[in-house]
Amino acid sequence: MLKIAVYGKGGIGKSTITGNLSAAFARKGKKVIQIGCDPKADSTFNLLKGEPPVSVMDYFREHDREPEELDEISKVGFGGVLCIETGGPTPGLGCAGRGIISTFSLLEDMNLFAEYQPDVVLYDVLGDVVCGGFAAPIREGYADLVLIVTSGEKMALYAANNIYTAVKNFEDRSYARVGGIILNHRNVVDETEKVNAFSVQTGIPVIGRIPRSDDITRCEDQGMTVVEGMPESEAGRAFSDLADALLQMNGEKE
Repeated sequence: MLKIAVYGKGGIGKSTITGNLSAAFARKGKKVIQIGCDPKADSTFNLLKGEPPVSVMDYFREHDREPEELDEISKVGFGGVLCIETGGPTPGLGCAGRGIISTFSLLEDMNLFAEYQPDVVLYDVLGDVVCGGFAAPIREGYADLVLIVTSGEKMALYAANNIYTAVKNFEDRSYARVGGIILNHRNVVDETEKVNAFSVQTGIPVIGRIPRSDDITRCEDQGMTVVEGMPESEAGRAFSDLADALLQMNGEKE
């Protein structure tokens, strides 16, 4: 099983990257689970035509009990991708990270991975604050590989460095390791050079380069990933190539 946590600065395009990766893996015949670990609960929009599942935290609030069946907190999207959203607390009340911890505990109780037997699990994680619940995919053994999404923008690279430092702090405990950088182009000045310099500084390879593309926006306006809507576009091929690279890192053939 390939277990990947996607981190990066808020607004950098993690959900776009994660959703398209899920779709690309599904197109390659893989059984995929995507778990959105953001209080906004919007990670799976483009796999589900804009209609995500009830988040785990919303379910708890509405029912005051744990769900009995997986389909109460999940939906099946494009390519058979199983979509789950952790959600978060009522705005202004509670800790958002607790939504992740509560969701992971619930999924363990439901024996999700043993029962569902996915080939790939993707976690879409808010990366501005790598602490508490937001660090759970790194330190609790849920993910094996961390991907850092960044552009050449100063604050995106600053957040990327914080994420890199956080993961390094856990590396001697056999937790997740950083597998690579994904450059999500914003077309800022000297963007490629800045991200390449960060790659050299940290020793982390740039394993994916996603072009700034109106095709992505057009497909998202229709509630779909570019991998679903325009798979042969430049952006669609970039996500397919990234999925191939990750499968190769996991010792699988394309």
